[in-house]
Amino acid sequence: MLVIKQINNNAAIAKDASGTEIIILGKGVGFPKTPYEIKDMSKIERTFYDVDSQYLEMVASLPQDVLMASADIVERAEVELDSVFNTNLPFTLADHINFAIERISKGIDITSPIAYDVKHLYPQQYSIGKVAINIIQKATGHLLPATEAVNVALHLITAQAESGDMHDIIKSVEIISEIRKLIESNLDITIDEESYQFSRFVMHLRYLIKRLNGGKHTHKDSTMLKTMSREYPKEYYCVLKITEYLNEKWSWTCDEEEMLYLLIYVTRLSNKT
Repeated sequence: MLVIKQINNNAAIAKDASGTEIIILGKGVGFPKTPYEIKDMSKIERTFYDVDSQYLEMVASLPQDVLMASADIVERAEVELDSVFNTNLPFTLADHINFAIERISKGIDITSPIAYDVKHLYPQQYSIGKVAINIIQKATGHLLPATEAVNVALHLITAQAESGDMHDIIKSVEIISEIRKLIESNLDITIDEESYQFSRFVMHLRYLIKRLNGGKHTHKDSTMLKTMSREYPKEYYCVLKITEYLNEKWSWTCDEEEMLYLLIYVTRLSNKT
C-alpha cells in the first residue's frame, strides 16, 4: 500500500491496490517521509473509505485511542442496527467522545434533559450507548458517566435519520415526550412504554412529525372521526389537546384524517392500560 500524505504520526492518506484514496490508522504509519510503500500490512489497524476532506484536520487533532474506540462503536452499531452509516460518523463521534473526556476530567457532567425519553424511545441505540462506555474505557482508560450513553445513542439515531440533523431528532423526542405526558394527564393513565401499543404509536408519531415538519398533509376529511369522537369522548378530547399543543408550540395543523389516526392510537393505549 502506498502512503501518499501524512496526517499525523499515527494517521495518513494512502492508496489501496485499486488506487482509491483512503485514511489509514496505525502506530507510526504517518511518520516516514511520504510517499512510501507499507510492506508490513499488520501495521495498519484501521482503514476508512470515502472520508470528506473537511474531516482530515479533525483526524489529525484526535487521539488515536479515541478514534479506534469510535470506529469500534460504529462497527458494532452497524451490525446490531443492521445499518450502514455515513463514512464520516466515526470521526464526528470521536470528536464528541474526546470532548466528553475533556469535560469529565474537569469535573463537568452534563445530563441531557431528554435522557429518559431516548432510553425508552430508542432502546437499541441506548443499549449500544451503554456498551460504548465500556469500549471507550478499555481503549482510553477513561470511564465516562452513564449519561454519555444517551449522547452516543443520539449520534447513532441522527446517523440513521435521513435528515442527519441532530436538532430534528431532539425535537422529535421532545414532542413525543410531551404527547405522552398529555395522554397520561388527560386520561389519568400510566403508559407502559415497553408495550407493543406504545411502540406502534411512537412509530406513527415519528412519521406524523416528519410530515408536519416538512409541510406535508393528507388533506382529507374523515366521517369516521365524528363517529369515534362520540364513542370515545375522553380520548377525543385528549387528541384535541395534542393537536392544540402541536399548533401552539410548532405551528402545525392536523387535518381530520391525521386526528383520526391519533384517536385510534390513543384509544388503544387507553384500553390497554
